[in-house]
Amino acid sequence: MLLLKLFFAFIQVGLFSVGGGYAAIPLIQEQIVNIHRLMTLEEFSDLITVAEMTPGPISINSATFVGMRIAGVPGVLLCTIGCIIPSFCICLTLAHFYYKYRTVSGVQVVLGAMRPAVVALITSAGASILMLGLFQAEIYDVVISDIRVVELGIFAAALFLLRKFKVSAITIILGSGAAGTIIYALMGAI
Repeated sequence: MLLLKLFFAFIQVGLFSVGGGYAAIPLIQEQIVNIHRLMTLEEFSDLITVAEMTPGPISINSATFVGMRIAGVPGVLLCTIGCIIPSFCICLTLAHFYYKYRTVSGVQVVLGAMRPAVVALITSAGASILMLGLFQAEIYDVVISDIRVVELGIFAAALFLLRKFKVSAITIILGSGAAGTIIYALMGAI
């Protein structure tokens, strides 16, 4: 029963995550944390962090890690396949129709109208991840006095290095992990 629940949850994620992997994160959170209560928000946040650092699409990595955490290897297979099947079928169908009708002006109008919705989904995912990192709370549960100063400092430094000096994302990820480890070790929290 648990495996079927996971499979159908990730079919829904794969079906409705328009806009790429980051748009899938709120959907995965809704299914796994809020609806089925198979993980806590903190566990989910940790898995998303690992999924972002590993090579490959974040939605598939997230499905794989969630499946492994909840149901082992069968969970990995069903969550990953559930996440991939809708996208595969939809992309195959859309590719067929796009190549057949790409010169029709209405097609370009529809694609242009979808862009703002995709931006909104990605922004929502980014805001959720930021709030989890800085406050360990969902966006509507944020209390300013609960801000985690170390994480805020690492975020600000990473953002500055990315924007000002165009440091690679890999260097930022590794440097942030090292900085957090060192800071918390010095504070005696590890």
